[in-house]
Amino acid sequence: MNLCNINDIKSLLSRHGFYFSKSMGQNFLIDSNIPVRIADLSGLDKACGVLEIGPGIGALTVELAARANKVVAVELDKKLLPVLSETLQGFSNVTVINEDALKIEYRELIDKMFYGLRPVVCANIPYNITSPLISRLIESKAFDTITLMIQREVANRICAKPSTPDYSSFTIYVNYYTEPKILFDVQPSSFIPQPKVWSSVLLLKKRELPPAEISNERLFFKIVKASFEQRRKTLANGIFAAFGDRFSKIEIQNVLENCGFPSNIRGEAIDLAGFARISNQFDNLLKA
Repeated sequence: MNLCNINDIKSLLSRHGFYFSKSMGQNFLIDSNIPVRIADLSGLDKACGVLEIGPGIGALTVELAARANKVVAVELDKKLLPVLSETLQGFSNVTVINEDALKIEYRELIDKMFYGLRPVVCANIPYNITSPLISRLIESKAFDTITLMIQREVANRICAKPSTPDYSSFTIYVNYYTEPKILFDVQPSSFIPQPKVWSSVLLLKKRELPPAEISNERLFFKIVKASFEQRRKTLANGIFAAFGDRFSKIEIQNVLENCGFPSNIRGEAIDLAGFARISNQFDNLLKA
Protein backbone atom coordinates (compact mmCIF):
# COMPACT_ATOMS: atom_id res chain seq x y z
CA MET A 1 0.00 0.00 0.00
CA ASN A 2 1.25 3.46 -0.95
CA LEU A 3 0.26 5.80 1.88
CA CYS A 4 0.55 8.82 -0.42
CA ASN A 5 -1.46 7.37 -3.31
CA ILE A 6 -4.86 9.03 -3.42
CA ASN A 7 -6.67 5.86 -4.51
CA ASP A 8 -5.01 3.76 -1.80
CA ILE A 9 -5.84 6.44 0.77
CA LYS A 10 -9.50 6.57 -0.22
CA SER A 11 -9.75 2.77 -0.14
CA LEU A 12 -8.07 2.61 3.27
CA LEU A 13 -10.25 5.31 4.80
CA SER A 14 -13.43 3.87 3.31
CA ARG A 15 -12.58 0.45 4.71
CA HIS A 16 -12.36 1.93 8.19
CA GLY A 17 -15.34 4.29 7.81
CA PHE A 18 -13.16 7.35 8.37
CA TYR A 19 -14.18 10.89 7.46
CA PHE A 20 -11.98 13.99 7.60
CA SER A 21 -12.55 16.39 10.48
CA LYS A 22 -12.17 20.12 9.78
CA SER A 23 -12.05 20.84 13.51
CA MET A 24 -8.96 18.64 13.84
CA GLY A 25 -7.21 20.20 10.84
CA GLN A 26 -6.73 16.88 9.05
CA ASN A 27 -4.91 16.99 5.69
CA PHE A 28 -3.07 13.90 4.44
CA LEU A 29 -0.09 14.00 2.09
CA ILE A 30 -0.49 12.65 -1.45
CA ASP A 31 3.02 13.53 -2.63
CA SER A 32 5.34 10.69 -1.56
CA ASN A 33 8.43 12.88 -1.95
CA ILE A 34 7.40 15.16 0.92
CA PRO A 35 7.62 12.72 3.88
CA VAL A 36 10.93 11.41 2.53
CA ARG A 37 12.37 14.95 2.35
CA ILE A 38 11.08 15.82 5.82
CA ALA A 39 12.62 12.71 7.36
CA ASP A 40 15.92 13.16 5.50
CA LEU A 41 16.33 16.85 6.35
CA SER A 42 15.43 16.41 10.03
CA GLY A 43 18.80 14.70 10.57
CA LEU A 44 17.56 11.47 12.13
CA ASP A 45 19.74 8.51 13.03
CA LYS A 46 19.55 5.40 15.21
CA ALA A 47 20.43 7.44 18.30
CA CYS A 48 17.14 9.36 18.01
CA GLY A 49 13.81 8.95 19.70
CA VAL A 50 11.24 10.80 17.57
CA LEU A 51 8.00 12.32 18.75
CA GLU A 52 5.47 12.70 15.94
CA ILE A 53 2.28 14.69 16.48
CA GLY A 54 -0.71 14.05 14.24
CA PRO A 55 0.51 11.01 12.25
CA GLY A 56 -2.68 10.80 10.19
CA ILE A 57 -2.47 7.49 8.35
CA GLY A 58 1.29 7.11 8.91
CA ALA A 59 2.90 8.39 5.68
CA LEU A 60 5.60 10.29 7.59
CA THR A 61 5.66 7.78 10.45
CA VAL A 62 7.02 4.95 8.30
CA GLU A 63 9.85 7.20 7.05
CA LEU A 64 10.74 8.18 10.61
CA ALA A 65 10.68 4.55 11.73
CA ALA A 66 13.10 3.61 8.95
CA ARG A 67 15.67 6.11 10.21
CA ALA A 68 15.24 6.47 13.99
CA ASN A 69 15.60 4.09 16.91
CA LYS A 70 12.09 4.70 18.17
CA VAL A 71 9.00 6.69 17.16
CA VAL A 72 6.15 7.74 19.43
CA ALA A 73 3.19 9.02 17.41
CA VAL A 74 0.59 11.08 19.27
CA GLU A 75 -2.86 10.90 17.66
CA LEU A 76 -5.90 12.62 19.18
CA ASP A 77 -8.53 11.21 16.79
CA LYS A 78 -9.60 7.76 18.06
CA LYS A 79 -11.04 6.97 14.63
CA LEU A 80 -7.51 6.89 13.20
CA LEU A 81 -6.18 4.32 15.68
CA PRO A 82 -7.45 1.24 13.76
CA VAL A 83 -6.15 2.82 10.52
CA LEU A 84 -2.69 3.23 12.04
CA SER A 85 -2.80 -0.32 13.41
CA GLU A 86 -3.09 -1.49 9.80
CA THR A 87 -0.62 0.88 8.13
CA LEU A 88 2.07 0.54 10.82
CA GLN A 89 1.81 -3.21 11.19
CA GLY A 90 5.31 -4.67 11.26
CA PHE A 91 7.01 -1.50 12.56
CA SER A 92 8.09 -2.72 15.98
CA ASN A 93 9.82 0.55 16.86
CA VAL A 94 6.61 2.63 16.60
CA THR A 95 4.22 3.29 19.47
CA VAL A 96 0.95 5.13 18.88
CA ILE A 97 -0.65 6.89 21.84
CA ASN A 98 -4.11 8.45 21.92
CA GLU A 99 -3.39 11.76 23.67
CA ASP A 100 -3.83 15.53 23.30
CA ALA A 101 -0.46 16.99 22.29
CA LEU A 102 -1.33 20.24 24.09
CA LYS A 103 -1.69 18.43 27.42
CA ILE A 104 1.21 15.95 27.39
CA GLU A 105 4.00 16.34 29.93
CA TYR A 106 6.87 15.99 27.48
CA ARG A 107 9.62 15.49 30.04
CA GLU A 108 7.73 12.53 31.51
CA LEU A 109 7.11 11.08 28.06
CA ILE A 110 10.81 11.29 27.18
CA ASP A 111 11.89 9.67 30.45
CA LYS A 112 9.44 6.84 29.85
CA MET A 113 9.76 6.28 26.10
CA PHE A 114 13.13 7.65 24.97
CA TYR A 115 15.55 6.72 27.76
CA GLY A 116 19.13 6.89 26.45
CA LEU A 117 18.03 8.38 23.10
CA ARG A 118 18.37 11.88 21.64
CA PRO A 119 14.81 13.29 21.75
CA VAL A 120 13.57 15.15 18.67
CA VAL A 121 10.23 16.15 17.16
CA CYS A 122 9.31 15.57 13.53
CA ALA A 123 5.71 16.06 12.46
CA ASN A 124 3.12 17.40 10.04
CA ILE A 125 1.07 19.06 12.75
CA PRO A 126 -2.60 20.11 12.74
CA TYR A 127 -2.48 23.75 11.68
CA ASN A 128 -5.18 24.85 14.13
CA ILE A 129 -2.82 24.32 17.08
CA THR A 130 0.41 25.59 15.52
CA SER A 131 1.40 28.48 17.82
CA PRO A 132 0.37 26.96 21.17
CA LEU A 133 1.99 23.64 20.25
CA ILE A 134 5.28 25.25 19.21
CA SER A 135 5.26 27.19 22.48
CA ARG A 136 4.68 24.04 24.55
CA LEU A 137 7.41 22.12 22.74
CA ILE A 138 9.91 24.96 23.17
CA GLU A 139 9.02 25.59 26.80
CA SER A 140 9.51 21.91 27.64
CA LYS A 141 13.20 22.37 26.74
CA ALA A 142 13.11 18.64 26.07
CA PHE A 143 13.99 18.34 22.37
CA ASP A 144 17.27 18.88 20.52
CA THR A 145 15.47 19.69 17.27
CA ILE A 146 11.86 20.30 16.26
CA THR A 147 11.00 19.74 12.58
CA LEU A 148 7.45 20.74 11.69
CA MET A 149 5.31 21.22 8.63
CA ILE A 150 3.21 24.32 9.38
CA GLN A 151 1.43 27.14 7.54
CA ARG A 152 3.90 29.09 5.43
CA GLU A 153 2.72 32.39 6.91
CA VAL A 154 3.61 31.19 10.43
CA ALA A 155 7.01 29.93 9.26
CA ASN A 156 7.65 33.30 7.63
CA ARG A 157 6.65 35.06 10.84
CA ILE A 158 9.05 32.95 12.89
CA CYS A 159 11.94 33.67 10.52
CA ALA A 160 11.07 37.33 9.86
CA LYS A 161 13.56 40.19 10.11
CA PRO A 162 12.97 43.49 11.95
CA SER A 163 11.04 46.22 10.09
CA THR A 164 9.07 43.68 8.04
CA PRO A 165 5.30 43.05 8.28
CA ASP A 166 5.80 39.47 9.54
CA TYR A 167 8.12 40.45 12.40
CA SER A 168 6.37 39.96 15.76
CA SER A 169 6.76 39.11 19.44
CA PHE A 170 6.42 35.44 18.43
CA THR A 171 9.43 35.88 16.13
CA ILE A 172 11.54 37.04 19.07
CA TYR A 173 10.18 34.33 21.38
CA VAL A 174 11.04 31.46 19.02
CA ASN A 175 14.43 32.94 18.07
CA TYR A 176 15.38 33.40 21.72
CA TYR A 177 15.10 29.69 22.42
CA THR A 178 15.90 28.18 19.02
CA GLU A 179 17.66 28.73 15.70
CA PRO A 180 14.86 28.54 13.08
CA LYS A 181 15.32 27.66 9.42
CA ILE A 182 12.76 27.12 6.66
CA LEU A 183 13.75 23.94 4.80
CA PHE A 184 11.25 23.99 1.92
CA ASP A 185 7.69 24.96 0.94
CA VAL A 186 4.81 22.61 0.13
CA GLN A 187 1.96 23.51 -2.21
CA PRO A 188 -1.72 22.87 -1.32
CA SER A 189 -2.11 20.25 -4.07
CA SER A 190 0.22 17.96 -2.10
CA PHE A 191 -2.63 17.21 0.33
CA ILE A 192 -6.06 15.63 0.51
CA PRO A 193 -8.22 17.55 1.20
CA GLN A 194 -6.36 20.57 -0.12
CA PRO A 195 -5.74 23.29 2.46
CA LYS A 196 -6.32 26.90 1.44
CA VAL A 197 -2.75 27.89 2.28
CA TRP A 198 0.80 26.92 1.36
CA SER A 199 2.84 25.04 3.94
CA SER A 200 6.50 25.15 4.97
CA VAL A 201 8.76 22.65 6.69
CA LEU A 202 10.52 24.44 9.53
CA LEU A 203 13.53 23.25 11.54
CA LEU A 204 14.01 24.62 15.06
CA LYS A 205 17.37 23.82 16.64
CA LYS A 206 17.52 24.30 20.42
CA ARG A 207 20.02 26.94 21.50
CA GLU A 208 22.52 25.87 24.14
CA LEU A 209 22.82 29.51 25.25
CA PRO A 210 20.51 32.51 24.64
CA PRO A 211 21.57 34.75 21.73
CA ALA A 212 21.82 37.73 24.08
CA GLU A 213 22.59 38.21 27.76
CA ILE A 214 19.36 39.03 29.59
CA SER A 215 19.19 39.73 33.32
CA ASN A 216 15.43 39.21 33.71
CA GLU A 217 13.75 36.93 31.14
CA ARG A 218 10.24 37.56 32.47
CA LEU A 219 10.66 41.33 32.15
CA PHE A 220 12.24 40.92 28.71
CA PHE A 221 9.25 39.05 27.30
CA LYS A 222 6.77 41.44 28.92
CA ILE A 223 8.51 44.37 27.23
CA VAL A 224 8.58 42.55 23.89
CA LYS A 225 4.87 41.73 24.15
CA ALA A 226 3.98 45.31 25.09
CA SER A 227 6.02 46.62 22.16
CA PHE A 228 3.94 44.71 19.59
CA GLU A 229 0.45 44.84 21.10
CA GLN A 230 -0.35 48.03 19.20
CA ARG A 231 2.02 48.19 16.24
CA ARG A 232 1.08 51.78 15.36
CA LYS A 233 2.24 53.02 18.74
CA THR A 234 5.82 54.05 19.31
CA LEU A 235 7.88 51.72 21.47
CA ALA A 236 7.92 54.32 24.25
CA ASN A 237 4.12 54.55 24.29
CA GLY A 238 3.73 50.77 24.16
CA ILE A 239 6.03 50.32 27.14
CA PHE A 240 4.32 53.14 29.04
CA ALA A 241 0.89 51.54 28.44
CA ALA A 242 2.14 48.34 30.07
CA PHE A 243 4.54 49.73 32.69
CA GLY A 244 3.23 53.22 33.41
CA ASP A 245 2.79 52.30 37.08
CA ARG A 246 6.54 51.59 37.36
CA PHE A 247 8.29 53.82 34.81
CA SER A 248 7.63 57.44 33.89
CA LYS A 249 7.65 58.61 30.27
CA ILE A 250 10.90 60.44 30.91
CA GLU A 251 12.52 57.27 32.32
CA ILE A 252 11.36 55.27 29.30
CA GLN A 253 12.72 57.84 26.85
CA ASN A 254 16.02 57.95 28.71
CA VAL A 255 16.37 54.17 28.55
CA LEU A 256 15.75 54.15 24.80
CA GLU A 257 18.26 56.94 24.22
CA ASN A 258 20.85 55.22 26.43
CA CYS A 259 20.42 52.13 24.26
CA GLY A 260 20.98 54.15 21.10
CA PHE A 261 17.36 54.37 19.89
CA PRO A 262 15.33 57.50 19.03
CA SER A 263 12.34 58.12 21.29
CA ASN A 264 9.89 57.71 18.37
CA ILE A 265 11.12 54.26 17.25
CA ARG A 266 8.57 51.45 16.91
CA GLY A 267 9.05 48.01 18.40
CA GLU A 268 8.97 46.31 15.00
CA ALA A 269 12.27 48.05 14.11
CA ILE A 270 14.26 46.54 16.99
CA ASP A 271 16.03 43.19 16.88
CA LEU A 272 16.36 40.69 19.73
CA ALA A 273 19.70 42.10 20.89
CA GLY A 274 18.20 45.58 21.02
CA PHE A 275 15.30 44.40 23.17
CA ALA A 276 17.83 42.68 25.44
CA ARG A 277 19.66 45.99 26.01
CA ILE A 278 16.39 47.81 26.69
CA SER A 279 15.16 45.10 29.07
CA ASN A 280 18.42 45.07 31.02
CA GLN A 281 18.28 48.85 31.44
CA PHE A 282 14.74 48.66 32.83
CA ASP A 283 15.79 45.80 35.11
CA ASN A 284 18.56 48.02 36.49
CA LEU A 285 15.97 50.73 37.20
CA LEU A 286 13.81 48.24 39.09
CA LYS A 287 16.79 47.14 41.17
CA ALA A 288 17.96 50.68 41.93
